[in-house]
Amino acid sequence: MEKNIILKNYSGLLWLLAGITAGSIIGLIFGKSVESIKPLGDIFLNLLFTAVIPLVFFAVSSAIANIDRTKKLGRLLTIMVMVFLSTILISAVLTLFATWIFPIHQQLGNATLPTEPEKIMSFGEQMTQLLTVGEFFEIGSRKNMLALIIFSVLVGFSTLYAEKEGERFKKFLVSGNEVMKKLIILIMKLGPIGLGAYFAYQVGVFGPQLFGTYAKALGLYYGVGAFYFIVFFTLYAFVAGGFKAIKVFWKNNIVPSLTSIGTCSSIATIPANLEGTTKMGVPAYITNVTIPLGSTLHKDGSSISSIIKIAVVFAIFGKDLVHVDTIILALGITVLVSIVEGGIPNGGYIGELLMISAYQLPPEALPPAMIIGTLVDPMATLLNATGDNVAAMLIARFTEGKNWMENIK
Repeated sequence: MEKNIILKNYSGLLWLLAGITAGSIIGLIFGKSVESIKPLGDIFLNLLFTAVIPLVFFAVSSAIANIDRTKKLGRLLTIMVMVFLSTILISAVLTLFATWIFPIHQQLGNATLPTEPEKIMSFGEQMTQLLTVGEFFEIGSRKNMLALIIFSVLVGFSTLYAEKEGERFKKFLVSGNEVMKKLIILIMKLGPIGLGAYFAYQVGVFGPQLFGTYAKALGLYYGVGAFYFIVFFTLYAFVAGGFKAIKVFWKNNIVPSLTSIGTCSSIATIPANLEGTTKMGVPAYITNVTIPLGSTLHKDGSSISSIIKIAVVFAIFGKDLVHVDTIILALGITVLVSIVEGGIPNGGYIGELLMISAYQLPPEALPPAMIIGTLVDPMATLLNATGDNVAAMLIARFTEGKNWMENIK
């Protein structure tokens, strides 16, 4: 009986692991020829992206609409911002120390990535495009996630303050949230095939490049990333609720981790994160606000890659990443990158352009930074996406108090 219960509870995870394992083996055996099965992964990812837009809207707006005003939403948002900034800066400082201990001596390779010419916009234009859209239909694009979240927050507040007149709409938001969660469950049935195809593609196409020109920089990134993932996420969970929180976090962080690595998208991992943090015991009003916002604003993995990219480019052009003003600027760029980078695979290379502009580097600095960004994407997404889960636990600790986990078995 116990064996059947265990198989039932973990069947979804076991199927995912089976699909990922099979995909990885296929990628190793067939190499770049596995690009032919990538459409299977694309179909799965497209379904997930399509469903996640309404899911984010209903999750955020219904969470805010149902908040008891005595819970002080302002306190929740303040704590959330402080947790996000703290973990971003901790990961950046850790990486800075790593680059000093294991300095990168990089030569400018011939490898380049195809780039599309990008229009350089003013700061005001960038902020306008980041925070808003000009037409209502544009808010349904995953490229405008922050604008969608802001709109969802405003709808939630409007429903909250409409009081009795907004009761029916509040019920609609709650019902919509439940329906979209069920839709995500249906789509995730395709996870073993979709993620398996994506893993095959990642291993087959990008695997060989890991041992090429950028091996040392990538080794440093993956080493720091793995250390941060295991040690610091465990430390954050301990701060959130002691040894019990560590056990609860790692037990329920497996599916989000596999989803993030397979899809290379923080946005595509939102459904798995919502389910995972719910199982971790994080209150719904925290989960439904923190996870969607975190997918756009909280990126520990991008923080680490930002410092690595700066170190690589500095090594190429004979600069030192040791001066106080240079370090402060690097930390500032890291925070901005974590806020403005999109949650989509390889989205925009905004961080690279920002770095080149801030340090007044030549255009030749762009390809190496872009190559690093592409090859570290799986680990970066793992840290970006699952970092939101442990951040939600920290936010619950500082919002609900030290006994927030007492009802968790």
